[in-house]
Amino acid sequence: MAHESFEDDEVAAYLNEHFVSIKVDREERPDIDHIYMTVCQAMTGQGGWPLTVILTPDQHPVFAGTYFPKRRRFGRIGLLELLEQIQSAWRQDPDRIRSSGAKIVRHLRTALTAQGGAGESPDASVLQTARRQLEEMYDPVYGGFGEAPKFPTPHQLVFLLRYGRLYADAKAVEMAAHTLERMHRGGLYDHVGFGFSRYSSDRRWLVPHFEKMLYDNALLALAYTEGYQATGRPLFARVCREVLTYLLRDMRHPEGAFHAAEDADSEGMEGRYYLWTPEEVRAVLGDPLGDRYCRCFDITASGNFEGRSIPNLVGRTLQAFAEQEGLRPQAWMDEVAQAHERLRLARERRVRPHRDDKILTGWNALAIAALARAGRVFAEPAWIEAALRAHAFLQARLRRPDGRWLARYRDGEAAHPAYAEDYAYLVWAALELYEATFHPAHLAQALEWQTEMQRLFWDDAAGGYFFYGVDGEPLIARPKEVYDGATPSANSAAAWNLVRIARITGDPLWSGIAERQLAFCAAEARQHPAGYTHFCVALLMALGPGREIVIAGPPEDPEVAAMRRVVQRAYLPNAILLAHDGAGEQARVAELAPFVAQQGLVDGRPAAYVCERYACRQPVFHADALSQALQEEPFSAS
Repeated sequence: MAHESFEDDEVAAYLNEHFVSIKVDREERPDIDHIYMTVCQAMTGQGGWPLTVILTPDQHPVFAGTYFPKRRRFGRIGLLELLEQIQSAWRQDPDRIRSSGAKIVRHLRTALTAQGGAGESPDASVLQTARRQLEEMYDPVYGGFGEAPKFPTPHQLVFLLRYGRLYADAKAVEMAAHTLERMHRGGLYDHVGFGFSRYSSDRRWLVPHFEKMLYDNALLALAYTEGYQATGRPLFARVCREVLTYLLRDMRHPEGAFHAAEDADSEGMEGRYYLWTPEEVRAVLGDPLGDRYCRCFDITASGNFEGRSIPNLVGRTLQAFAEQEGLRPQAWMDEVAQAHERLRLARERRVRPHRDDKILTGWNALAIAALARAGRVFAEPAWIEAALRAHAFLQARLRRPDGRWLARYRDGEAAHPAYAEDYAYLVWAALELYEATFHPAHLAQALEWQTEMQRLFWDDAAGGYFFYGVDGEPLIARPKEVYDGATPSANSAAAWNLVRIARITGDPLWSGIAERQLAFCAAEARQHPAGYTHFCVALLMALGPGREIVIAGPPEDPEVAAMRRVVQRAYLPNAILLAHDGAGEQARVAELAPFVAQQGLVDGRPAAYVCERYACRQPVFHADALSQALQEEPFSAS
């Protein structure tokens, strides 16, 4: 529509004469997008983008749809005809149009405010239903859930990995692991330059929509990190490293934060930047490596996408290809890595897709969480430093002097009060930074920002968090979002944060809010919990079993450092990790997590405590003993 209509002189002239044209960036104003997408779905039975809505001056919608050609085509009304009809109706009887819009708004407010509810405290049946529904949608050949188009949806995979660990369900783990493997093998993954595209248009993950989003890659880095921890598969560690390499190399602002996205198109063609012919590959790699690479990555004369080829491993693995060719698998993997770098450098000479250089608070918080988690799991301090640098950028550029977070930064300007989702992700990032660094300041930040989220977004009457704050621009409705779509919803992410905060602090106030939030989310999620899998992650943690692990001792002590590494790298999905120096820092941590006041040095010796619901076993004093204690304690749900 941008090319067909909005850049067209005839359409522009008619719009400018009869309408006030407003283009909404849905990433800057997700509140507006969410409300009017709900209108479109209610009025037409479906939604999508581009989203076309016509409003009265009171913001009341009178028409909604998605794509419209300039003129009627294939039975679809043209935009010009639509505009003329609505303008004629408005001129003849504006009161009837206003009345229709007001009626739509009344229905909308009912639909948007009826979500959730007090409800009963959810139990494990919600988790079991989510697990069963995901298996019913599972593709056992190519992985993933549901029909094409296929979306990565990392929180579904994290839920299955955690459910599988807690319930000793090997099938749940395998569904997640198989999906992680097959997504990487497809063209959804940029094998040359790394990073994942938005979604796949086919069942096999072969043909992507080539747009790359910051939030997808951050959440997928988290999923591959957990996949590695849960299964030990080296591939998942490699993919995580490559995804973070892409973010740090191609998506980072010079001052450390991350840009929002890269477009799908370049030179007027979708995917042009990412496609290859055999001749182009041979020109870079020469023979025989070029021929071998083309055979391995499905680059053919006929192509697999509009006459050119998307590099992929849908039909093979690197190891299987090496064995077929009589090569040593590791030697071939090393050769492929070098080939990819040469191809990437050659690709850099092409016209690159446009980069959306907005810096969005919430998406950056997800990237910070991913870097912090992966940094501690893979013992990569550079990733933790990158997370801290991005975190510092957000605090310097995206907070008002009164402390209120803002949603977007670009070209020196920060704008729009941050949304509930932004706050939820910021708390998540602060908790991940604490577990990566054990600096008490990050724990204090998590509590501060969760408290601020309560003030700005919490619905004390019905529970749950509104989409925008009490200080936001008043719109025709104030919705709450619970469904976990491309990203975890604000309410699901808040539920997980609250369960963790309640466990860290032991504070009955936070425990009560967490219980109420879980009940609120469950009221909507109960019928189809597979659509609320990040909420299910929160519920897994709430139902337990869970542990609190405390390490007391100065971090420069080699044994303390070794014990910290043990807990930071182990797969402990329901554990709370705390550490202090056994001296002055202990008091600061104890202000936030009072139970650690009793978990200190033993006769001056550093110690580690493994506790369950604050009941602690005898302390251990060495990394090997701590590792053994974590293995000995059963880690399965009853």
